[in-house]
Amino acid sequence: MYNFFARGNAIRFQVSEARDMSEEASILPVQPVYFLGDCVVSGTVLHVEPLIMKFDRLLTDDECRRLIEAAAPRLKASRLVNRIASSIRTSRGMFFEHGEDPFIRRIEERIARLMHVPIEHAEGLQVLHYGPGQEYRDHHDFFEENTPASANNRISTLIIYLNDVEEGGETVFPLLRLEVKPARGAALYFEYFYRRPEVNALTLHRSAPVVRGEKWVATQWMRRQRVRGTGPLSGGYTA
Repeated sequence: MYNFFARGNAIRFQVSEARDMSEEASILPVQPVYFLGDCVVSGTVLHVEPLIMKFDRLLTDDECRRLIEAAAPRLKASRLVNRIASSIRTSRGMFFEHGEDPFIRRIEERIARLMHVPIEHAEGLQVLHYGPGQEYRDHHDFFEENTPASANNRISTLIIYLNDVEEGGETVFPLLRLEVKPARGAALYFEYFYRRPEVNALTLHRSAPVVRGEKWVATQWMRRQRVRGTGPLSGGYTA
């Protein structure tokens, strides 16, 4: 088993038990129940390597509503990492500032406890809105090697579904033949901090087009090195 810890500003792993070293370390300890201080959530493993998990009721209905209401007036057309609008991604989105009010701070702290990464490594919490026909085609959340952003690359993602979608809007991992239907308050976790690039590549995913209704999600990305207290980053990158 591997223990996650932070030394200085970087994420590292420590071997605490002997195991088959053909298996990669995971950031998140796998367990059926997670005690997060202000709530308890159950987790289900959807895929082992790369680790993909689904959590039930991470947010209450009221917390989902409050996030949507806070984000709605601030939505803008979503852009890619190069800050260019593209038909690949047709949603609208916004970033909250780091801990911008007590409510956002409480949600961020809960997420950080669940993702098992210090909150200093968290980008600003993003909220996305998809209307009928809107989607985000196949992509990875981590940055390509030898790009400026890869110097402090992302290591894991948590997608929180803020509403039930009438039809469509699934999160699809095509290489794993896995798809997850949005359910209000539930969250989808996956990580891509493995030594083998081919394992990370399996996290290729998309947000399927919304067929009926609308889709609201909150997304949290974690970085290998701390980003909070090192300058503004909340709106600097998208995925």
